[in-house]
Amino acid sequence: MVTPNRFYVDKMGRALLFALRPGQAIKEHNVPFSPVYFVVLKGHGMCAGSDGHEHRIEPNTLVVMNPGENHTVRALDEDLIFLMVLHGSPWGGELPEQPDVETHLQMKPSNQG
Repeated sequence: MVTPNRFYVDKMGRALLFALRPGQAIKEHNVPFSPVYFVVLKGHGMCAGSDGHEHRIEPNTLVVMNPGENHTVRALDEDLIFLMVLHGSPWGGELPEQPDVETHLQMKPSNQG
């Protein structure tokens, strides 16, 4: 299980750093209270929005999801590192001991593309 590195968290928003291992994925979910913005810093992966079509992501790719839009992210054959920014915080500026984002992370064998 991967826990995002919490760069910044307050009642106005959050900046989280994710590092997915090869073959690791964040299963389909959404963030009902905020748009989701993330930029890939390292590695290659795939991302799908509400249309379900996967798009290749790589360093300097900016992904924008609307509030409530279902999305998935998965690493390909190398680590995928990205910085995510969200508006507001359902926790009033404090993250719980086990952030709910962890429930969306799943491991898949790296031979599944």
